[in-house]
Amino acid sequence: MTHYHFVGIKGTGMSALAQILHDMKYDVQGSDYEKYFFTQLALEQRNITILPFDKNNIKEGQTIIAGNAFSDDHEEIVAARELGLPLYRYHHFLGDFVKKYTGIAVTGSHGKTSTTGLLAHVLGSAEPTSYLIGDGTGKGVPDSKYFVFESCEYRRHFLSYEPAYAVITNIDFDHPDYFKDLDDVISAFEEMAAKVKKGIIACGDDPHLQTFKTDVPVTRYGFGDHNDVQARNVNRHEHGTTFDVYMNNEFHHTFTITTYGTHNILNALSVIAICHFENVAPTIVEAHLKTFGGVKRRYSEKPFGSQVLIDDYAHHPTEISATIEATQYKYKEREVVAIFQPHTFTRTKTFLHEFGESLKKADAVYLCDIFGSARENAGTLTIKDLQDQIPNAQLLKEEDVQVLTKHKDAILLFMGAGDIQKFQKSYEQHVEDADSKIG
Repeated sequence: MTHYHFVGIKGTGMSALAQILHDMKYDVQGSDYEKYFFTQLALEQRNITILPFDKNNIKEGQTIIAGNAFSDDHEEIVAARELGLPLYRYHHFLGDFVKKYTGIAVTGSHGKTSTTGLLAHVLGSAEPTSYLIGDGTGKGVPDSKYFVFESCEYRRHFLSYEPAYAVITNIDFDHPDYFKDLDDVISAFEEMAAKVKKGIIACGDDPHLQTFKTDVPVTRYGFGDHNDVQARNVNRHEHGTTFDVYMNNEFHHTFTITTYGTHNILNALSVIAICHFENVAPTIVEAHLKTFGGVKRRYSEKPFGSQVLIDDYAHHPTEISATIEATQYKYKEREVVAIFQPHTFTRTKTFLHEFGESLKKADAVYLCDIFGSARENAGTLTIKDLQDQIPNAQLLKEEDVQVLTKHKDAILLFMGAGDIQKFQKSYEQHVEDADSKIG
């Protein structure tokens, strides 16, 4: 039996991959920083060993999978090379692994995780399906027909994959610490498309995907009449959103999702298209679209007294706008309060004005200090530069979260890709402590 050791096992992709291999009866362990990450819960539930980083973790007989956040001079990677052990970077290992199945890559600048989760849920209801979701969730089924996985464009890592299908949700300029501009991003997606074997399912409402250059057959989905798979007769109601789907201008089926917002309809259309190509009955798709419970850190709602707390990964202006607008539609007549933590100095600087415009859509805005990444820990920019873009925005420290109690009956949107969850936890703890003193 192969014994796998993961260097950086708490990474979202790494954690999910470790779960998959464990489910397939391989021996799996890993190491990481001792700080708690939400991704480790699923590992602990499977009794997968998590060790602190130490070169002595590396032993003869292991196969090493190294997270992309760790350089070649990391002590465990150095030790693995000294012992001559098989050593793979995450995306290279995954690229080889996908070839065993009908691989379906879900990629795009926004919406990858939600769409991957939805596709895995619906397709997995019809056929044995393994999946890797970018929220740290993975499932391995030994006799799987399909492998659904989130495919990230950062540093062009998705060029390591050769899937049967690729879903492309959209193309936008992001990761400015790596990509030079939008043309560079588009070029990367075109390179990726050339590696797809059977077909691409792309959002035809995205202007960059309408003129997308590729030799692979492309099916486009969206609201516009030019799309092959089109949503019509959209009806938003108290239980979600119902819409008709037409394929090549012929009625296909009526579907209902439990969420709101055009981006959620688009995500569902991509799943409906894939399932149609793979001959999954529309009645099965219809039933399981209704039972999808969402993915981690993507619009996770929690009733909290008279308020509702929502944890969301939104960290780009496009995502923030979509999240706020969907919330305002779902919770009509209620105040929507955005608590936002920018992720990386580079992204904040590049999109400073756009962040301001998207956050202005909320009724009130609180800004947390910029969260640096492993790639950058400081910059000349400060959170006050973003505050200057937004009238009446307030700065928020973790120790001052009690100010949020003044927003009675409000929807509190905690958004960001860093550790914004700690602000929500601190707020919950403050309210619970205050209530216990009263009691």
